[in-house]
Amino acid sequence: MKKYGDSIRLLLTGGGTGGHLFPAIATAEELCSRLPGSTVMFIGTKRKIDTTSLTRYGYAVKSIHCYGLKGKSLPHLLKAVAALPLALLQSIRIIRSYRPDVVLGVGGYVTGPVIFAARILGIKTVIHEQNSIPGLANRKLGSLAEKICISLPQSGVYFPQNKTVFTGNPVRKPILQLGTAKRDDAVKNKKTLLVLGGSQGAHGLNTLMTEALCHYGLTMPFTVIHQTGIDDCDVVRRQYAKSGIDSRVEPFFHDMAEIYQEADLLVSRAGATTLAEIAVLGLPAFLVPYPYAADNHQQKNAEHYVNGGGCRSCPEKELTGKLLAENIEELLKNEVLYRGMSARMRALAVPEAASRIVDVCLDGGMASTH
Repeated sequence: MKKYGDSIRLLLTGGGTGGHLFPAIATAEELCSRLPGSTVMFIGTKRKIDTTSLTRYGYAVKSIHCYGLKGKSLPHLLKAVAALPLALLQSIRIIRSYRPDVVLGVGGYVTGPVIFAARILGIKTVIHEQNSIPGLANRKLGSLAEKICISLPQSGVYFPQNKTVFTGNPVRKPILQLGTAKRDDAVKNKKTLLVLGGSQGAHGLNTLMTEALCHYGLTMPFTVIHQTGIDDCDVVRRQYAKSGIDSRVEPFFHDMAEIYQEADLLVSRAGATTLAEIAVLGLPAFLVPYPYAADNHQQKNAEHYVNGGGCRSCPEKELTGKLLAENIEELLKNEVLYRGMSARMRALAVPEAASRIVDVCLDGGMASTH
């Protein structure tokens, strides 16, 4: 492996959701900042979020033909298995052409054939796991990759300890910079509630939020910024408008630093990347984990931050609009409670996560799950 003073060629692979892509982008930013002559290429899926998110940052993007395996029907499984040899050959061809120094997989089914191809070609491989319970691809690749970076300590039990490194989950630079800037501690007359359902949207959460705010409401002045996903955007806009609620509703927000800067409280799913971002910001949250996440990993993600005192959480099946409205009201009105949760949230942050992963990519880092 080249020394720190040299530029390197990094190949990133993974994707399908913002939770996979944004840590990859943060790692690429850190590498290019540290070694300015470095180049980055990304192998992802053909899903729109992969291509649009990455091209916005100026990275070269390639895609391969592969499909997910977990929880799929028999016809889909047969299709996915049949596509694997082609995906492997496509990966080998791209790797041979690009000639990377290291391949970093960030999760998702596309990671499998790319990491396997890199090992066949003798290229150094590293994987990064964002969640408390690893996804199927990373779990299978744990024995194959040379180093494994984890975001939450509890996921270390799923991987060989001698090559597992606790790094945390990388956060993009604009959000890191917002987290280090001095926040205005003055009490705002009008609080801002931020609602994030994840890059794909969240119908159950959208329904609960409109019920909470439109039917029960809050006793204080507030505004809501709500990321709904594409399907529910128009409906949520109309409901807030009908109730006279000051709101900004969009399918997806690209500039999350701008959005976070306005937020006083987050209501959200429990995606690992969102949690890493709000920890850096010291932004308390009420979490509603996605009930159908693989291995219920969002519930486990939430528990880490709830046990640390920075968030509250409730399973979707037990949550009502009334209960959600009551929790939002308490968290926004009780200044002592709020400030304590904010401080505990910051204590859970790992702002140097991207730097730690770059260290592992460059020289292997220190094997430790703590």
